[in-house]
Amino acid sequence: MPGEVTSLSWILASRHPRQLAGFYAELLNTSVRSGLAEHHWIVPLGDAGSLQIYTPSRSRPWPASGSVLAPCLQRQVNSDPLAALTSWQEQVITLGGQSSEPPRLEPFGAECWMEDPEGQRFLLLVLPGEP
Repeated sequence: MPGEVTSLSWILASRHPRQLAGFYAELLNTSVRSGLAEHHWIVPLGDAGSLQIYTPSRSRPWPASGSVLAPCLQRQVNSDPLAALTSWQEQVITLGGQSSEPPRLEPFGAECWMEDPEGQRFLLLVLPGEP
């Protein structure tokens, strides 16, 4: 409709939404706020929208985890992208995440697929800064 602002947010099903929201808030250096119910939490992403984490209704089937759509957490560094990624990966593991593969250097930067504490995949991507 004309005059209405549409925003994009990610929504993620979780068995422990408060804890998972805290995990992503730490990774993104932001805070967690309560959502529409006790099983709904929001991680603000500034102008980029938000990540909404919720527990689905018991009357609906549990959503399947998949890799068709996944969060991508991205940083840009002026130093070695692979070294920066390796350090970031260690931070994620300390917070309860797991690595699905070793970090690798690609022509565009460095990347590594990870899993959050509930086994959902996300990508860490480190791009080289402008010369």
